[in-house]
Amino acid sequence: MAAWDTLRNLFGNSKWCGFPHVGYGKVRPCNATIFAQGLLPLSMKQHNAKFGIGQVVRHRKYPFRGIIYDVDPVFSNTDEWWLAIPEEVRPHKDQPFYHLFAENADTEYVAYVSEQNLLPDTSGDPVRHPQVDEMFVRAQDGGYHIKTELVN
Repeated sequence: MAAWDTLRNLFGNSKWCGFPHVGYGKVRPCNATIFAQGLLPLSMKQHNAKFGIGQVVRHRKYPFRGIIYDVDPVFSNTDEWWLAIPEEVRPHKDQPFYHLFAENADTEYVAYVSEQNLLPDTSGDPVRHPQVDEMFVRAQDGGYHIKTELVN
């Protein structure tokens, strides 16, 4: 299967997976590209991402929400980060993880969240994170689309 077909299977028909990395201002390939090129271990099972780039989601347990700007098909953070999560709520690594421009009642930040802990946000409220406007345009229907100048 070609790399693009693998990406389409993972993320639907969205072509967008390379974005300026938060804090660096450089375009980097998303982890889906790395996965599709066979650079991740074969032991990691392929999963279909439930949510897409630009989708607004909320956390299942904690009071925050955000917009997805990148997706890892499996856990792709440090073991130190993963082990810092209490074992009784620690997510499985073998599932998609999402990079969010996140917000709660007090502040905005970047979050890395497992798929099992996310739900669609149906509030229709705009996301106020300051980096959202750098990457996305809000559509009339309330959804978000990638700015065309960011297309690779």
